[in-house]
Amino acid sequence: MTSSGRPVRRSPGGRQRRVLSAAVALVLAASLGASAPAAFAGDLEDQQAALKAEAARVQQSLEFVDAKISKAVGDLVIYRGQLPAAQQALLEAQGRVASAVKEVEALAARVDLAQQNKAKITQQLDADKQKIASTKKLIGQIATQAYKSGGVPSDLTLFFGSNNTGSLTDTMDMADQALRSQNSAMDKLTQQNATNVNSQARLQAVEAEIRDLKAKADAALAKEKAARDEAADKKAKVDKLIADTTRLNNELEAARPGIQKKLAGVKARQDAVAAEIKERDRRLREAWLAEQRRIAAAAAAAAKAKGEQPPPYVPPVTGPPSAFGLRHPFPGSVPITSGFGWRATPPGTIDFYGAGGYMHTGIDFGAACGTPVYAAAAGEVFSAGWADDGGGNNVKISHGVVQGNSLTTIYYHNTSVVVSPGQQVSQGQLIAYSGTTGNSTGCHSHFETWLNGEAVDPMRLL
Repeated sequence: MTSSGRPVRRSPGGRQRRVLSAAVALVLAASLGASAPAAFAGDLEDQQAALKAEAARVQQSLEFVDAKISKAVGDLVIYRGQLPAAQQALLEAQGRVASAVKEVEALAARVDLAQQNKAKITQQLDADKQKIASTKKLIGQIATQAYKSGGVPSDLTLFFGSNNTGSLTDTMDMADQALRSQNSAMDKLTQQNATNVNSQARLQAVEAEIRDLKAKADAALAKEKAARDEAADKKAKVDKLIADTTRLNNELEAARPGIQKKLAGVKARQDAVAAEIKERDRRLREAWLAEQRRIAAAAAAAAKAKGEQPPPYVPPVTGPPSAFGLRHPFPGSVPITSGFGWRATPPGTIDFYGAGGYMHTGIDFGAACGTPVYAAAAGEVFSAGWADDGGGNNVKISHGVVQGNSLTTIYYHNTSVVVSPGQQVSQGQLIAYSGTTGNSTGCHSHFETWLNGEAVDPMRLL
């Protein structure tokens, strides 16, 4: 919920133009090229409460200026406050995409290397099988010839490639060589079988590695897609924040002539209200003083008629403001959301007043729309209904003079009022229902107390 307030009332003219010039300059300063008004730690989600509170504070600082402008500037605070974190989130998301791409590429390279290794092992296995088959064939031929020749091959050309036969000694030597060749072939077969078994084991390991790498690659691809989707979502948020900020800047710039006209009009009407209250209270106090003098004169005349010395006239001493005995216009369960006093313009926002802030001349109650509003004290209603001073449906009550002090209370932004000008009301009487009329961006009630023609902190009187 946002709340409202009234600016310090000063005469229009040159200062008004300076206010508007400063406002426009700060509107332009809120463009994309300007830095964020505040840095909020944590990610975007953690900033929402702080940003909303800052926006509410900004809207409060623009009370009685323009509800639409107040809302726009509050939104601008949120958008600009969210943008740095959104941009950082986008950078982080893009970093995760880059990491995922590198992981996918690394796994793809490992899969490719493993595939090459598998091809080499498969090629080696094929060569080993051919060697084994050739060796087995050779051994078979040796065994067959040995069997046919009674243990010694008759055709030694199988081993030596010659058709010539020699002496028995030569034959025996050749037979011995053949047997050694057979043994050598058997050893070679054993070695080739061992190599084959080892290659098969290596092939199984490589195939398992390929399956594992492919699973990891699939997971990395899914991770990359998720990272890209996240980055796209973050980028969309950044783009929207930039677009919204640009739109609000354009709207505020386009609204500048209307703001200038409305500021001047509201200021003039508020000055008129302040002047009316001041003059009314002056007349009431003068009438009260005249009555005190009349009473004193009557007492002096009575004393003189009795032959007594009349006492000198002593002006009455002004009593404490608490003598009015004000009560809260709402039950105690309705909180006060904004107090009385100076409100500095939040950094980076629009200083419509050109003075670095303004005086909040009342207090705001966080009352929901439709909450009953009660008279703080007995008095006479001198204004009720709609007014063009930024307060919407309002009630203004004069509580007369008590112990030399005059008092007026004002109740702004009501949904409706149930009293009329000239009506006498008692303390605690229903006078209106709270709302968000006038230059207000949320349901609440703005309550003011004017003591002797000047706005004072209501908490001094309640």
